[in-house]
Amino acid sequence: MKQKYHRRSVASVAIAIGLLIADSVRLDRPWINTAAAEEAASSVGIALPNFASIVNEQGPAVVNISVTRADEERERGAPEPDPHDPDQEFFRRFGPPPPSHGRPRLGTGSGFIVHNDGVIITNAHVVDGAAEVTVKLTDRREYQGKVVGIDKATDTAVLKIEASDLPTVRLGDPARTGVGDWVLAIGSPFGFENTVTAGIVSAKSRSLPDENYVPFIQTDVAVNPGNSGGPLFNLKGEVIGINSQIYTHSGGYQGVSFAIPIDVAMRVEQQLLAVGKVSRGRLGVGIQDLNQQLAESFGLTKPAGALVSSVPRRPRRASNRGTSSSR
Repeated sequence: MKQKYHRRSVASVAIAIGLLIADSVRLDRPWINTAAAEEAASSVGIALPNFASIVNEQGPAVVNISVTRADEERERGAPEPDPHDPDQEFFRRFGPPPPSHGRPRLGTGSGFIVHNDGVIITNAHVVDGAAEVTVKLTDRREYQGKVVGIDKATDTAVLKIEASDLPTVRLGDPARTGVGDWVLAIGSPFGFENTVTAGIVSAKSRSLPDENYVPFIQTDVAVNPGNSGGPLFNLKGEVIGINSQIYTHSGGYQGVSFAIPIDVAMRVEQQLLAVGKVSRGRLGVGIQDLNQQLAESFGLTKPAGALVSSVPRRPRRASNRGTSSSR
């Protein structure tokens, strides 16, 4: 009987919280109703997450990265606009400014400090092709960053700045994070530095097209251009991933974000610091997921495991022996 009553109480509180949130939007008084929602939740033992301590403790180790790249439009041979074209005149007056040939282009991203002597991890696509990298800390100090190495296969890059006694993040174990767990992202979406967003883990070990080396962590954390390379924290304040990609039809956040597990990135970091490149073994076979149809065709009871779909032929070694005629 108590159990049934408790379930009804939880359901009632959930409805009350929903009404309070809706009321806060309507009345534009979120500070009143947020407190009421927390009080209602605490009455039945529901703990809402508070990310403030994580931001205060780990936020100083998150950096903003500005990148200058050489403009490649002229090198690609882009055609010059026709000055007599009426459409060109319209876009000249009302459209966005055209690219300036030969001038540098600017890009922004995020990163985080993993060693107090200035070693920083970010995404490879943030600094790939960079002519100049500027790293800005939360206390407004700025440093010129050096790209130590890039691994495009995992979209991981390592930077180095000349500094010491810097704040560093704590690293966690992605394997201990489950689907449904709360997570927190800090980064610079659209250049807005040290922006904090939160959500939950939506799925683990996601495979994406053309991404063969990364079992991505999928979340619903708001991630936008500029968040790339920033950390994904668990509720212990430990980094479990690097925010890397989003799935979108609009170019902006639509509720599906992907992060590189931090253990994958740290293995890359160790090799880049040691030798400047990443070496990988090769299994020598091509594999694919085993679906229900394939499982039935092989007489399996369920679609478990993987299917070896191809075995590449080894290249034939050239012989240094002379040819001989057969008898």
